[in-house]
Amino acid sequence: MNIQEIHNLFLQCKSLSIDTRKIEKGSMFFAIKGENFDANTFAKEALDLGALYVVIDNESYFIDERTILVNNSLETLQELAKFHRTYLKLPIIALTGSNGKTTTKELINVVLSQKFKTKATIGNLNNHIGVPLTLLSFTKETEIGIVEMGANHKKEIEFLCEIAQPDFGYITNFGKAHLEGFGGVQGVIEGKSEMYQYLAKNNKTAFVNLEDAIQIEKSNGIKSFTFGINKENADLKIKDIKANPFVVIDYNNFTVESHLIGLYNANNINAAAAIGRYFKVDDAAIKHGIENYIPENNRSQLLNKGSNQIILDAYNANPSSMAVAIANFLQLENQNKIMILGDMFELGDESPQEHKLIVDSLVSQKESLCYLIGKSFYENKISSDTIKFFETFDAFADYLKTIQFKDNTILIKGSRGMALERTLEYIS
Repeated sequence: MNIQEIHNLFLQCKSLSIDTRKIEKGSMFFAIKGENFDANTFAKEALDLGALYVVIDNESYFIDERTILVNNSLETLQELAKFHRTYLKLPIIALTGSNGKTTTKELINVVLSQKFKTKATIGNLNNHIGVPLTLLSFTKETEIGIVEMGANHKKEIEFLCEIAQPDFGYITNFGKAHLEGFGGVQGVIEGKSEMYQYLAKNNKTAFVNLEDAIQIEKSNGIKSFTFGINKENADLKIKDIKANPFVVIDYNNFTVESHLIGLYNANNINAAAAIGRYFKVDDAAIKHGIENYIPENNRSQLLNKGSNQIILDAYNANPSSMAVAIANFLQLENQNKIMILGDMFELGDESPQEHKLIVDSLVSQKESLCYLIGKSFYENKISSDTIKFFETFDAFADYLKTIQFKDNTILIKGSRGMALERTLEYIS
């Protein structure tokens, strides 16, 4: 069965699933092998749960005419997504970057949805499986698709662009993330810039932040729509940015008062505003969309527990995002500030040096008490009046049982694996 025939069957289905726990009646199920399981074994269960068709790549699990046998289920999913994208012919915006991808994607979506029927990547389904699933969720009713692309090594963005074939692209930034896979910061720049290479080769358009010298350099020669602070040549001119703690941005003719914390979120907002302007969304609608966006899932959330105000940014962390989060927190005018910071993962050989740099940056500041949690921070332990080190979260939790936070402003940030949101259980 060729890909067009599979696509014809897909169009008969209400949805597509790779997980029988989330399957819907009338769906198509793809049996994608995982590291520790063979999803072909769930083919019969998928049909019993109401799937119209199942796609498998192990003939031992063939059931009946509802079974589609292919050489490789994952590759077929990717080919089907590419075919479906071509079939729909809708404009697609792709975005990648070291930090801020998901927040920027959500902001773009809320802005464009003021005028268009949009559909965007759900959560952070942004890899070689998530991007195809996102594309296959688009329908004839979708007017603009927004696709987030993640990567932890070179050639990944190139591969995802070949599947999604974006008409527009935006790179949030080039930071110290996934250094282990990319082989250093230069590898990050080269890997993320694969999106620019796709846009250039196919005569597509890049959205460019004129505050970022790397974006300017790497997007040279590509059709672009730009934004920048007091940049006369920018397509969207930004007059002023403030954050204490929420970001407020003054554009040429309107002001946005967001629910996002930290100056590091300003460019995420500006990108969404610029893309809205490109697609001729009214300024009032841009303002409405951004001001009504409330972050969740541990991403720059502002919470109150007892007498304490908490900035919860525990979804992820790398040296770049950690540094800007600390800098932003220290410039807040609040009193009694506390930072609870966890280890940063996936840094490879750079990990000891990057954790040491964070510790060194905290030594001289006197505005905040710091708790550093995790093996990597602990290996850089020093004697300090303002910094306390804990090798494990359990050790920190035991310490928290002996103290009480009162009238504090608290930043909580660390890599996902640290799960620092657990700290909230000990704050009352």
